[in-house]
Amino acid sequence: MIELNALAREIKSSYALVQRNINLVRRYLGWEIVFASYEVVNVLTIGFIGVSGPRETMNERILFLIAGALLWGFLSVLFHEVSESVAWERWEGTIEYSFMAPLPRIIYMMGVCFWAVLYGLIRTIVCLTAVALFFRISLAGANLPAALLTLAISSLAFMGMGLAAAVLPLVSPEKGSQATHIFQAVILLISGVYYDVSVLPAWVRPLSAISPATYTLRAARAALLEGAPMASILPELGILLVSGVVLIPLGLAIFERGEHYAMRTGKLKRSG
Repeated sequence: MIELNALAREIKSSYALVQRNINLVRRYLGWEIVFASYEVVNVLTIGFIGVSGPRETMNERILFLIAGALLWGFLSVLFHEVSESVAWERWEGTIEYSFMAPLPRIIYMMGVCFWAVLYGLIRTIVCLTAVALFFRISLAGANLPAALLTLAISSLAFMGMGLAAAVLPLVSPEKGSQATHIFQAVILLISGVYYDVSVLPAWVRPLSAISPATYTLRAARAALLEGAPMASILPELGILLVSGVVLIPLGLAIFERGEHYAMRTGKLKRSG
């Protein structure tokens, strides 16, 4: 009973991170509207690319592009919110208070991940609403449960990558945040978000095999466009699950080492 109470207390502590980020959204509401508007327009613009071409395959083209845009939108928000959590702490001037608070780091990062999932889902639902207004996409035959399961499992891998990337702004106030954006851009390029990875140059193509987004898009598109049963996408789901199981503890370990380094060298206080 005592352990359950302690667990409930820790979960409640991690919710404080969610509450803090909700307050930040309220404070910067104008910019949130700008970012959401840009994302909606971006998804719609990409979808309209699929309208041109033979009418018989128009639904598949639009669905291919929209699925890529929405999946990448959610996963990139997940990665960005986790990896930029340190940069936000530094921007708000709360990094020393947060890191000196008697809160286990794993609980702190769990709160950051909870917020990232919630924020990503809200942004994706806004985009989905806009897509429903502008396109008449048929999902007849699509295996929606398989697509949603793929998204849920791939979230673990992206949280793990975000945890590892969050160390960059921690150890390098000057260039860490820029490095996370470059890393995110490389994932976008090699993962086949808007095209099949087979069109990539031969020397770039092998990199797509190490990106979890490649397997997410492959499995989700098979489920949505071909109605693929769960059994046929099990290899991709297995790779994503293993990636998440490996990357989350690895990301936490890297972050903790980076935190100790930042504290020892006095980089927590520096603002760049």
